Amino acid sequence: MTCIVFGVSGGIAAYKAVEVVRRLAERGFDVRVVMTEHATRLVGPDTFRAVSGNPVSLRLFDAQGKDMEHISLARMADVVVVAPATANILAKMAHGLADDLLSTTLLATRAPVLVAPAMNREMYRHPATQENLRKLRERGVNVVGPESGPLACGEEGEGRMAEPPVVVEAVLRLLGMRGDLSGHRVLVTAGGTREPLDPVRFIGNRSSGKMGYALAETAKELGAEVILVSGPTQLQPPPGVERVMVETAEEMRREVLSRCGGCTVVAMAAAVADFTPSRRSGEKIKRAGREGLTVELVPTPDILGELRERKSPGQVLVGFAAETGDLLPRARKKMEDKGVDVLVANDVSRPGSGFDSDYNQAVILFRDGREMELDLMPKRELALRIWEAVAGLLGDRAVK
Repeated sequence: MTCIVFGVSGGIAAYKAVEVVRRLAERGFDVRVVMTEHATRLVGPDTFRAVSGNPVSLRLFDAQGKDMEHISLARMADVVVVAPATANILAKMAHGLADDLLSTTLLATRAPVLVAPAMNREMYRHPATQENLRKLRERGVNVVGPESGPLACGEEGEGRMAEPPVVVEAVLRLLGMRGDLSGHRVLVTAGGTREPLDPVRFIGNRSSGKMGYALAETAKELGAEVILVSGPTQLQPPPGVERVMVETAEEMRREVLSRCGGCTVVAMAAAVADFTPSRRSGEKIKRAGREGLTVELVPTPDILGELRERKSPGQVLVGFAAETGDLLPRARKKMEDKGVDVLVANDVSRPGSGFDSDYNQAVILFRDGREMELDLMPKRELALRIWEAVAGLLGDRAVK
């Protein structure tokens, strides 16, 4: 049985480590948890004992001062994970310090090592921390995260520990195992479209693209080859993702349809305009001499409908419904009308979620009638939950 020695250091993100350990144990790994003294003040050892099914190692020496557990742990490990990895444990690793069970185990092991940094943004940005991470990478230590977002200290920025599914996938890749989306080609759309009135003005919406970009980034981390078709946004392209920029609904239609054929998953997270001006003025429309302006709008192409007609066997089609009331009835109708496999519905009128927010609250609907209601969470975490649902469908279809 593959053995994972899992180190938990004293960061507030230790609560996330519980979920990582649980997921690894459920996959059949022999997970041996090693906690620092400070970590035990944040999460009790009994919690890790329960989710791992193994005793938790805490001290370098037993009551008689005669123990070599750091050597036995170091030798039994197929991989060593440290999550969260605080600035302190990273500094110890970089400089070869060993003054507790976790640091001595790290110094004694020859197994691959994965760290998931988690700390305050200023601590993460400090030149000493960055230098320590550089040294560790040069020695072959694998690093996952950190992410940007709200921090325990009340600030916002880099320093959040990577979400549990991302850490698990990093462990699987380190062990040479497939990720949940490995071998799949995924197309994601993001952002809003702009439908021009004249060379200066356009009809648009408030979509920031954050949900679609979170989907693209996490799909890449889960092992997929990712194409991101994006409307105008200020967001940077996720590393390793092929990004195609478009402006209008027609441009998005053209790029999506030309690329969807070889994809096992198409996720239409973009807020595509439903209407576009029937005529575009070649010059700026002047206000002078006008008491009003009437603009005729015509429907834009139904991209999701065309994808349904072109859908290849085994392909999973994911739709999104941004509503402002009667969420579930409207979402169920859209799912029926569009023929998607998964529909992610959210009420954008709710405070703190929806357009331009880093958070979202949603309901995931499935073709078989299942519905999964999710509480308010970071869009990145929601993206991971969506991919978990999609990966389940891909697995079911592979079996069939």
